[in-house]
Amino acid sequence: MSSSENPYPPPAPGPAAPVPPWTGDAPPPPGYGAPMPVPPAGDRYARPLGPVGQIRSTGLTMLLFFVTLGIWSLVYYYQTHDEMKRHSGEGLGGPIALVIAILFGIVNPYLLSAEVGQLYERSGRTPPVTVLTALWFFPGMLIIVGPFIWFVRTNRALNEYWAGLGAR
Repeated sequence: MSSSENPYPPPAPGPAAPVPPWTGDAPPPPGYGAPMPVPPAGDRYARPLGPVGQIRSTGLTMLLFFVTLGIWSLVYYYQTHDEMKRHSGEGLGGPIALVIAILFGIVNPYLLSAEVGQLYERSGRTPPVTVLTALWFFPGMLIIVGPFIWFVRTNRALNEYWAGLGAR
């Protein structure tokens, strides 16, 4: 092979001349200068993914709490957290809520009220209960009726959420 025959292709041309920045004399390129569109209010929140939960009678559930000496509260925490997790795809879920209820029972009212409130927030509504609602449970238990007020408010909010989605 002789020195005049080059087996390699010629090098690529150098970088193109830089594009001058927009100076404002001409209209901006398409897509620039216009505000970003805002999605409709209902589309800003995650859509529920799973099935709707069960409406539970507040009075019957409280009766079961007493008759079973509190064991039904473990079932209640498991069921409600499991339904909320299957419905929204977020939250603790039943097994973790059950373990927390057994090991750190005083925490579960705060977790339940917070998760019920988050169901409302994700659907774009004002939550009727928040983590602060659980203050009725503790230190509200010092005035004896506090836990009852907490349970009625939280269970009512959860029942109304499920009823709003068609549960019976």
